[in-house]
Amino acid sequence: MSTSLAKLLQEQRHRLDALIELLERERLLLADAEIDGQTLADIAQQKRERLEALEATETLRQRIQKRLGYAAGSVGARDATQDAGCLAAWEQTLERTREAERLNGTNGQLIQLRMSQNQRLLDFIHDAAEKTLYGASGQVGAQSGRLNTSV
Repeated sequence: MSTSLAKLLQEQRHRLDALIELLERERLLLADAEIDGQTLADIAQQKRERLEALEATETLRQRIQKRLGYAAGSVGARDATQDAGCLAAWEQTLERTREAERLNGTNGQLIQLRMSQNQRLLDFIHDAAEKTLYGASGQVGAQSGRLNTSV
């Protein structure tokens, strides 16, 4: 049991490390002045794949924990890893999970900021388009309160 749980935790940490590396790349892309949409889309797909793999590994760990008679949740996980001699590996896994969660939250905030900036820019363009000096025919339209210089 201790060998299989230790190997499973090691696999989780490797997957978490790969996810964290991906989240750090995403953060750098989001911080750039020019956004590379295709690369961000690729990263989003890779994140989904990594999260699915992590979920599968975690589901397996929980099943093993339950099958061995340990309580569900963090208390049972702590007891199982302590009895298996891999408590330090479990704590490292938890720390890496918290790091991934922190980075993902930061990236979410950066995305929200970008979306807000984009919306303000679109609103500005929309407002400017409504106040255009040119009509649909391309001719200068009459503007109230302005001098008509075409006379």
